[in-house]
Amino acid sequence: MSTAFIFPGQGAQVIGMGKDFYENSPLSREVFDRASELLDLDMKALCFEENENINITEYTQAALITTSVAMLRVLEEKGISPDVCAGLSLGEYCALVASKAMSFDDAVKTVRQRGILMQEAVPLGLGAMCAVIGLEGQVIADVCDTIDGVSVANYNCPGQIVISGKKEAVEEASGKLKDAGARRCVMLNVSGPFHSAMLKEAGEKLYEVLKDVELKDFTIPYVTNVTAEYVTDTKDIKELLKKQVSSSVKWQQSVERMIENGVDTFVEIGPNKTLASFVKKINKEVRVFNIEKWEDVDTVASALKE
Repeated sequence: MSTAFIFPGQGAQVIGMGKDFYENSPLSREVFDRASELLDLDMKALCFEENENINITEYTQAALITTSVAMLRVLEEKGISPDVCAGLSLGEYCALVASKAMSFDDAVKTVRQRGILMQEAVPLGLGAMCAVIGLEGQVIADVCDTIDGVSVANYNCPGQIVISGKKEAVEEASGKLKDAGARRCVMLNVSGPFHSAMLKEAGEKLYEVLKDVELKDFTIPYVTNVTAEYVTDTKDIKELLKKQVSSSVKWQQSVERMIENGVDTFVEIGPNKTLASFVKKINKEVRVFNIEKWEDVDTVASALKE
C-alpha cells in the first residue's frame, strides 16, 4: 500500500473546523495557540465562532493551514505517515509541513502574507472566476487562448475545471464555453482572479517573503501544483511557490501522477470532502479517506494499518 496525504485549499473552510481536535488533542491545541501567537489573531474565534472574516482571503488561508496541520499532528502522533504529500493551492503549504521541508511557524506566517498579497493584488470587482462543468480541459484551454485576459485556473477533475482572469474576459469565455458544449458555467463567489496572470505581481512579492524562510531536506516528497511532478530538491520550492500564485493548479494531473507512481490510498486532511470527491472522479479504483472530524482519526488509522 502506498499512501498520499492531501490537503484542501481555499473554499473548504467552514465555521467550527478543528474545534473537536482542539478540545481532544494537546498537540492540536498547541497548533491553534501557536498560530494565534505568531499572527496576533484569535485563531479559535476565527475557526470556531460565527464570523465574517473566515471567508476573507487574508484570514481564510491562515485558518485553513492551522486546522489541517492541527489534524495532521494527531495522525503523526499515531505513527501514521504518508509516502507522498500534495495540496490544492494553499494546501501545498500543509504538504510542505507534512513533508518536513517547512516548519509550521514559517508556513503559517508565509500563508498569512500570501493571503494579504492575493487579496490586495486586484481591486475588488475587476477579476472573476468561473467553474466550467462538463467540458474537456483541452477544449476549455483552447477557448481561453482565443480571449485576452482569461486562462485555466484549476484542473480539478474530469468535468470540473475553473477559469480565471479579467471579469469581462471570464464572462465572454463563459458564453463561448456554453456554445462549445459546457453543461454549466458557474461564476464563483471569490474575492479575486486567483491562479491567473493578474496575480503575477503577488507571486513576485511572495517570493520576497519566502527569501526569509528556512527550508530543510524532505523526509517525504511532495507533488507540486505547477508541474504535477514530484519535487525532491528543496532548492526548487520557493520558485514553485512563487509561480503557483498565478499558474494553473494541475490537481487532476497531480493525482494521476501519484497513482502512476503506485499510490493507491489518499487521505484528505482538512474540512469538507472536496479533494476526496475529486480523487474519486479521477480514479474509482483507489481508496479515499477523510480526516475532518475527531472520530475520523481512529477509523482512518485502523484502515491504514490493515
